[in-house]
Amino acid sequence: MIVKVSVLIGYFLVVLAIGLVARTRWKSTPETYFLANRQFGTLILLATMTATNFSAFTVFGTSGAGYRDGYAFFPIMGFGTGFMALTFWIIGRKIRRVGSDNQLVTPPELVKTLYKSPSLSLLFAVVMIIFTIPYLALQPMAAGYALEELVGLPYFSGCVLVTGIILLYTLRGGLRAVAWTDLFQGILMFVLLAVSMFMVAGHFGGFVEANQKVLASNPELFSRPGGSGKYTLGIWFSFLMLWFFCDPMFPQLFQRFFAARDDKAIGKTMLLYPLVCTVLFFFPISIGVMGHLAYPDLVGKGADKILPMVMIGISGDFMAALVISAGIAALMSTMDSQLLTLSSIFTRDIMPMVRGREIKTSIGGRVAVIFLSLAGLALAYKPPATILQIATQTFTGLAVLFPTVIFGLYLKRVYALAAISSILVGETVLLMFYLKLLPSGPFLSVVWVLLAAVSTYLAIHIVLAARSETLQFALPGWLKDRYFWLFSFLFVLSLDFWSWRVAEPLFFGVPYWVGYFVLLSILQTVIMVWLIRKK
Repeated sequence: MIVKVSVLIGYFLVVLAIGLVARTRWKSTPETYFLANRQFGTLILLATMTATNFSAFTVFGTSGAGYRDGYAFFPIMGFGTGFMALTFWIIGRKIRRVGSDNQLVTPPELVKTLYKSPSLSLLFAVVMIIFTIPYLALQPMAAGYALEELVGLPYFSGCVLVTGIILLYTLRGGLRAVAWTDLFQGILMFVLLAVSMFMVAGHFGGFVEANQKVLASNPELFSRPGGSGKYTLGIWFSFLMLWFFCDPMFPQLFQRFFAARDDKAIGKTMLLYPLVCTVLFFFPISIGVMGHLAYPDLVGKGADKILPMVMIGISGDFMAALVISAGIAALMSTMDSQLLTLSSIFTRDIMPMVRGREIKTSIGGRVAVIFLSLAGLALAYKPPATILQIATQTFTGLAVLFPTVIFGLYLKRVYALAAISSILVGETVLLMFYLKLLPSGPFLSVVWVLLAAVSTYLAIHIVLAARSETLQFALPGWLKDRYFWLFSFLFVLSLDFWSWRVAEPLFFGVPYWVGYFVLLSILQTVIMVWLIRKK
């Protein structure tokens, strides 16, 4: 026990030290505190983009999904989130340019600049906050699970402990401290997850042999639709849509576009992101699958604890503590960014409307960090569902914002009414699905929610443009772009219906279709290299 506690204390002290070294002044400007003066190059931008996006969901939720559903979850995470990197090019560069030209700090400020509508900006801010707080709550939830398994700390005490540590360096350091701790925690997470996978495999006779043993007892874990039978072709299509439209709307990811030094940094980050996703997500999913050999009877939320359970069971105290630290690193690197971004929205978009004037310092944002932390803890106190279930619902609510952003960036003339209506209709449809008033059929609700949001936006836009006599019918330029068709073809190739329900043959212990998606990620990167060189 002393070894476990010592490792955890050492890890926490290192994180706090990095945050202290990278701190900002208490009365620093919002641009310094929230955006680190817009100076992130490729290395730090990639590190903070990946670390802030790879959360408790990545380590605990993904390993839990791997336990429940097997390798069917790998394409959803490895290829699906990597494919989303294309949005860095589509909207990320434009967001950076508009933000730099207008000294913008928050996502709602971008919307206000594009549409000239304070009401739309406020609605955008409220939606971001409402749907990010449940996602924020996943981080202390996972911390509570991990520390409970590792050192026997009561679940909620673990939630409070990790939240308090995050508060210490986020309050003092701002985005600069968050980004440098992200770099450290991201590297730690990557290395220790890889070590964990090889340790688990070695314990059961090697990676190939361990997977063959699981195949003999649980063959459903090696084919779609997975162990629970829910990852049908329609659900796979839905997750591709969910990640593509939702991930760039994570406020903490969105704000990183403002912090990029230039378009070159965003472009290189886009190139490397699919590779990171493909490799990183393979580790926890594989651990979840092989975890059946040690704990064959976990169900529901219990599966989200599989990674700490199996590591504590097969390794010594020192290694187990290190691996749990990797999971805690993942959730801390997301929660600190969520707190920082949401506090900037409170400071820049909510408080000025309440007080009637612009806030010139970052002090209000630091206070908001405390209240947001308490809100996350309140939701984490009694988690209502699995990490994956909570994440999917909150992600869909954020995806509704995508049409407002992309149309605002690309249409020559925009109307606030179209964007407001799109958001309200989309969230209303989501609420109806949540209350089970509508059936989602073969898809996740995100497909129908986005269809409603996009249709509403375009319908109202066309009517208003026609009334103002500015409506022009012309073939959109992107339809003539070869890269649009190349990426569309890649998307079609990812819907590999021909390999459905195929568990064998195995290739190095995994179904051959896992390798197929690795090749698709490589092809995606090659096309993106051509895209950057051409454009």
